[in-house]
Amino acid sequence: MSARSLAAVDLGAESGRVMMAQFDGRRLRMQEMHRFPNRPVNVAGHRFWNILSLWGEVLTGLAKIRHAVGALDSIGVDAWGVDYGLVDAGGLLLGQPYHYRDERTTGVIEAIADVIPKAELYTRTGIQFLPINTICQLYAHERLRPGELDRADRMLMIPDLLHNWLSGSLVTERTNASTTQFWQATAGGWAVDLLARLGIPTAMLPAAVEPGQVIGTVRPELRSTVGPALVIAPATHDTGSAVAALPTTRSGGWAYISSGTWSLVGVELDHPVVTDEALAANCTNEGGVFQTTRLLKNVTGMWLLEQCRVAWAGTGQRVSYDSLLSQIDEAESFAALINPDDPLFWAPPDMLAAINEFLSTHGQRPIQAQSEVVRCILESLVLRYCNVLATVTRLSDSPIDRVHIVGGGARNTRLCQWLADALDLPVIAGPNEATARGNALMQLVGLRELGSLQEVRAVGTVTASRQSLPRSGEHSKWVEARQRLEELSGDGSLKASTG
Repeated sequence: MSARSLAAVDLGAESGRVMMAQFDGRRLRMQEMHRFPNRPVNVAGHRFWNILSLWGEVLTGLAKIRHAVGALDSIGVDAWGVDYGLVDAGGLLLGQPYHYRDERTTGVIEAIADVIPKAELYTRTGIQFLPINTICQLYAHERLRPGELDRADRMLMIPDLLHNWLSGSLVTERTNASTTQFWQATAGGWAVDLLARLGIPTAMLPAAVEPGQVIGTVRPELRSTVGPALVIAPATHDTGSAVAALPTTRSGGWAYISSGTWSLVGVELDHPVVTDEALAANCTNEGGVFQTTRLLKNVTGMWLLEQCRVAWAGTGQRVSYDSLLSQIDEAESFAALINPDDPLFWAPPDMLAAINEFLSTHGQRPIQAQSEVVRCILESLVLRYCNVLATVTRLSDSPIDRVHIVGGGARNTRLCQWLADALDLPVIAGPNEATARGNALMQLVGLRELGSLQEVRAVGTVTASRQSLPRSGEHSKWVEARQRLEELSGDGSLKASTG
């Protein structure tokens, strides 16, 4: 094995980072070189990603790494799923990429189901039904801006778009393609016949590559800034990269939570689960590295708390996460509980008002103090995680004896301890920046330094992690809270399980 210097570009819904990764043949060391906010923009009643601003920040970060190490071996980009850009043959955008929370997809799930029955779409793609899915976005796009999809040379997912601007590549990568709801879960490849039935053009669909594949070299005009590095597709879906970096050598017996703006809660399998029961539970099957499948559910995550911070800032109360978390003990345990996935919380103009509307509708008193709001959100997230884990482990027949948590939630020691208590299982938090680490690990696969999932995870096991163990006498309190939330909501999907 050789010493390698890599750049892992990790774009999240709230912020992005460019990480320098250095591999000495055994240990992978990560260093953040540039971090920047991701601020969507609203124009003419629609929400867009400011992708050109993100591109400028990425180049700034790559220049910092080149200055630090002299030369890079490779660069890879990961980001969130489902969103896309349309480009011409030269890689120029036909328009700013829409944000997945843009309201143009309202009602689209039902419109698609009128053409393609949900059971058929789920059997083919294995993806849960959410209005953010790319198939919903393209259906809405074709009706809002007819003909534009036909004029596009390629539809590129967000990481693919940046790879194109770096190297000229016009391909997608399988883990992110699997989030579109028109990638075939079992057969592989685009389900072009389904798109045709919806009147969505398919000539724009790119070829797909596996994570860890070299897709080009840095464009000549960028080499004075970035250098002549290879461009390698990691698992371009951020959760795919994060799960690749988990510090485990076991092929099963564990679950994961990737906790950020969204929380993705699931298990890793060697096959998709597209049963009637999985459809009824609205579980999703996303592609993982080395042909694995991630059976999971999306849970509304720290979006809830971030939007509360926005509301507080609007009244002059600018508060950090650390400050909010330090107030939790001022609030009573389980005094207010919500279902984080209730439609009320999708994109409300005022998250605090939405939380209190839910509480009032379900017979609970309104809350005002920041400590009460934060405790309500975090306790409710833990309860939702427990219910989703019970569902996915049952559907996959995959009993677990531990849970790995990565992302922003992994740094929240209170959240991790509560989760251990609620599940009555150990919770392993970390490594820090797991997504960027997984990105770099799959670049090492492309550089032929690593050759299997076992080798990738072996490098992961030498990274720092933290374990929270369940505390005596705490589990029963969480079981009672889960039962109470189910009764309040009248929602069978929240049903408590002590198993």
